[in-house]
Amino acid sequence: MAGLSATAGGRRPVGLVGLGIMGSALAQHLIARGHEVVGYDVSEDRMAEHAQRGGSGAGAAREVGARCSLTITSLPSDEALLAALTGPAGLLATAAERHVVVETSTLSPEVKRAARATCAARGVYLLDCPLSGTGAQAREGDLVAFLSGDDRDAKAVATSVLTGVVRRVVDVGAFGNGTAVKLIANLLVAVHNAAAAEAVLLAERAGLDPRLVIDAVADGAGGSRMLRARGPLMAERRFRPATATLRTMAKDLELIEAFARGQHSPTPLLDVTSTLYRATSSLEPDDLDSAAVFATLLRLCPPPDDAGSATDHARR
Repeated sequence: MAGLSATAGGRRPVGLVGLGIMGSALAQHLIARGHEVVGYDVSEDRMAEHAQRGGSGAGAAREVGARCSLTITSLPSDEALLAALTGPAGLLATAAERHVVVETSTLSPEVKRAARATCAARGVYLLDCPLSGTGAQAREGDLVAFLSGDDRDAKAVATSVLTGVVRRVVDVGAFGNGTAVKLIANLLVAVHNAAAAEAVLLAERAGLDPRLVIDAVADGAGGSRMLRARGPLMAERRFRPATATLRTMAKDLELIEAFARGQHSPTPLLDVTSTLYRATSSLEPDDLDSAAVFATLLRLCPPPDDAGSATDHARR
């Protein structure tokens, strides 16, 4: 299989469909490593930002398929993935045989399997490779890729591109395992984020400096990545800009819950946590960072001198 190694004309171009928080960070790292990145997004603003980073633009996903032999997709929904692949403007309209699609989104397992079958019918390899980490971690190259698929050569090509762009690539086996591992990881993220909110608020109510508590606790047995990443946001009531929005969390919770039901696996902690997130989504703008669950805890039991400051700060 043709790889993405350096040639006399430089590295071969990498396609990137979806230039949101994650996709734009991946593009930035690829460009820094010397790749030409042929990017496409439905947002003109994101396309302009891609050009400012030094990326090449495409008029549609089909143009990405024509110019590249490997494309990374980073998309917000099942519908967006299907639109990017199929139809006259889709990548499959022009992608050559043995084109590799590295699908990094967190989407329905059923839709990913259907997308793989559609790609296979055109001789294109689709790998299921969700990324674990926040937008801030993506910008720092601190993501873990859960790579899954059934073709060794395609996996090797994907790994050669992702290495250096993410912190670690973990081959988790057969196609679909990547999404399964990501949903398990996101279950932990959801619960740990809510636990961090409870801990930060308890520190405040006990008259402690929450930043000092975060620093002390995060280095011990009670620490978590969510406490380190979102604890300071909660302490400062700083929920914008978002690195993982309430909207994204709501989508992920539905996927996790459906996956767990399908495995007949109980999730009592997630069930309680989901109630908190859904309450937050009903009370706050869904483009806030998921750290905004802290605002809902404040609403549940505001101190006597609190005048809705959580919401005021959230909307700044």
